[in-house]
Amino acid sequence: MNSHETLLAKLFNTYLADLGNTLLHLFGQTAANPKEPWADFIVMQILVAALMIVIFLVLRARLSVKAPGKLQHTFELVHSFVSEQGEDQMGHNARHHVVMFETIFVFLLLANLIGVIPGFMSATQMVSVPCGCALVAFLYYNIVGLKKNGLGYLKHFLGPVWWLSPLMLPIEIISHLARPLSLTVRLFANMYAGEQVTLLFLSMTYLVAPAIFMGLHVFVSLLQAYIFMLMTMLYVAGAVAEEH
Repeated sequence: MNSHETLLAKLFNTYLADLGNTLLHLFGQTAANPKEPWADFIVMQILVAALMIVIFLVLRARLSVKAPGKLQHTFELVHSFVSEQGEDQMGHNARHHVVMFETIFVFLLLANLIGVIPGFMSATQMVSVPCGCALVAFLYYNIVGLKKNGLGYLKHFLGPVWWLSPLMLPIEIISHLARPLSLTVRLFANMYAGEQVTLLFLSMTYLVAPAIFMGLHVFVSLLQAYIFMLMTMLYVAGAVAEEH
């Protein structure tokens, strides 16, 4: 799937093409056009990651108990919201994973919303980005499940009684493998559709209609970041649950 080249991607391809080709070669890949190795969605992810680093560095430098600023208030609200959602799904165990949940939420929210800015695009409208995030969530909940329960984690795949194990094992394996696919398709489909609708109406008129659909795009961006985070919480909750 090809997308329009953003201004930032053009700058990367103009001045950092050699670096892009070198990085691709490290992973055994070759750009279709060596003069343009930087795809839009990769550049947008780099931008989002850079924004997160800058925001958190500024936030850390300005942390104050007596006189918290607007940025601190904003992220305190985010932290409080994510923590409450985690406790609702996992109880007190959520505090051990809240950093992961917050990182997923903030990254996806910024990656979704950046497409509202003219000249940029939502990184999540390219299927590889939601897929990468889904694989991270998949690996994370399985790793923490093994860390918490050891080999007892495998009991989650065997069902409630031993004689159902031959039937439950393949069902559970398929179910778990379908989770990253579900996360990927849900996020990608919604963000791609939202981006295309917004671009369509922007090409038709520059008055009221684009503003309405851009507002809808913001809502969908927030909702999809929340759903992805919530589903990750549910998967982690199931992985760290102890068998009784």
